[in-house]
Amino acid sequence: MRKSIISIATIFFAFPAITDPIQVVAFGDSLTQGYGLQVKDGFVPQLRAWADAQGLEVALSNAGVSGDTTAGGLSRVAWTLTPDVEAMIVTLGGNDVLRGIDPAVSRANLHGILSEAKAADVTVLLIGMKAPGNFGPDYKAEFDSMYPELAEEFNAVFLDSFFAGLGDAINDPVALGPYMQGDAIHPNADGVALIVQGVGPKLVELLERVAG
Repeated sequence: MRKSIISIATIFFAFPAITDPIQVVAFGDSLTQGYGLQVKDGFVPQLRAWADAQGLEVALSNAGVSGDTTAGGLSRVAWTLTPDVEAMIVTLGGNDVLRGIDPAVSRANLHGILSEAKAADVTVLLIGMKAPGNFGPDYKAEFDSMYPELAEEFNAVFLDSFFAGLGDAINDPVALGPYMQGDAIHPNADGVALIVQGVGPKLVELLERVAG
């Protein structure tokens, strides 16, 4: 827990000033890593720039691994959570869906990741993913529901979708097109900018919890 020194009001948020920046690791797959983009246009650099613009005292590190599944995340979370890490943004599960992995397996892996974070006293922002309907309604319901349920179980800050900042465009291929790369899976720089606008307020909530 961090102790507040003074409160500084920004245009958008009120956030307590602290002596040192809060150490946050962004833990995920290619969406976190910044696949197909120049470094400056990736999710972590753009979120870092957003945080700087708000005057937030945070140090964001990129622990995104392209192609990673929840199982891959579980295998590396322990050594990712070094003693200096105070908070973690978890965005995993997209590759599980692409591979048709049983949602029960994905849930168990995410449970393991969140358990490691809890044991290390690391505060978590869990970002959900949405399964498409092609695996059937039961698969989608089980997959989609694991994120809010795990967030509640572990008292994590929660955002229901990584793509929340894209708004209604996420359900409209024509509207979505200008914000996606050619593979129609990964966002382009403009898409990431909107995604960051959706994630940003949750980052603030995460930092406030750490600051206590």
